[in-house]
Amino acid sequence: MSLVSGPGRGGGSDSALPQELQLFVDKHVRYIQSLDKRKDELEYWLTEHLRLNGLYWGLTALHLLGHPDALPRNEVVDFVLSCLHDSGGFGAAPGHDAHMLYTVSAVQILATLDAFDDLEARVEGGRRKVAQFIANLQDAKSGTFAGDEWAECDTRFLYGALNALSLLGHMDLIDVDKAVDHVKTCANFDGGYGTGPGAESHAGQIFTCVGALSIAGRLDLVDRDKLGGWLSERQLKNGGLNGRPEKKEDVCYSWWVASSLAMIDRLHWIDQSKLTAFILSCQDPELGGLADRPGDMVDVFHTHFGIAGLSLLKFPGLAEIDPI
Repeated sequence: MSLVSGPGRGGGSDSALPQELQLFVDKHVRYIQSLDKRKDELEYWLTEHLRLNGLYWGLTALHLLGHPDALPRNEVVDFVLSCLHDSGGFGAAPGHDAHMLYTVSAVQILATLDAFDDLEARVEGGRRKVAQFIANLQDAKSGTFAGDEWAECDTRFLYGALNALSLLGHMDLIDVDKAVDHVKTCANFDGGYGTGPGAESHAGQIFTCVGALSIAGRLDLVDRDKLGGWLSERQLKNGGLNGRPEKKEDVCYSWWVASSLAMIDRLHWIDQSKLTAFILSCQDPELGGLADRPGDMVDVFHTHFGIAGLSLLKFPGLAEIDPI
């Protein structure tokens, strides 16, 4: 799945017409299907380091749109398994180093396609091997997780570890209590969370920390009203959401902010109708795909998170997504 942008732009040529309140399902399906057919474009190869993530984003969007078979299952599984290292980790594409983020996407794809048996058929004990790769990245002292052998730590990696291990059925391989303790140290005075202790609150990192606490069954540690207030303040006059104060709206925060609000039962604290209208205004109604905001180039990242946001908002016709 290519991360190449375009060719369309959010809003298209008729963005002021009532049709912008529609979701152009068939156009988005065809847009996602086209992404791996643009190998003659330089950007296709410059974004190879995001190939496996892009495949997850496109596949998930297709499932939410009600077209789970729009990509060939066996080819998808074959590509995912071609990215597997002997260590149990996955790279972004064949030949790329293994990393937590790509491994999480691989596990999510295999779970979505009910393909863990395919993994086991090709690698004996494959599920546990992948789980052990993830578990080995936990820091025994702090409880957090590194992204790879070079030991960069970030709450994204901690959430990814708990997400993937819960899907693999191997939460037993890590010290969950230590991981929870680390998330607690990332909490800020404003109710939010950052990449690590003392780091600025950011909606993306809030999602990772609240998601991790949800998986661990420790949402009791969250100050729901204070965090809900901070998150609800991310909504701008045009209905869109930003990731932190004084920033522009971006359709991807329709997921990071809204899912976090949903996990703490505060989704009703924002204007959901205005957010829905904003997301739909970011579509290209002619060529498909969603952009970060109206007028910009579409890409599969924002297409996925825009559609995921609409699912959280219970937009008609979409499959229901789990905010965790």
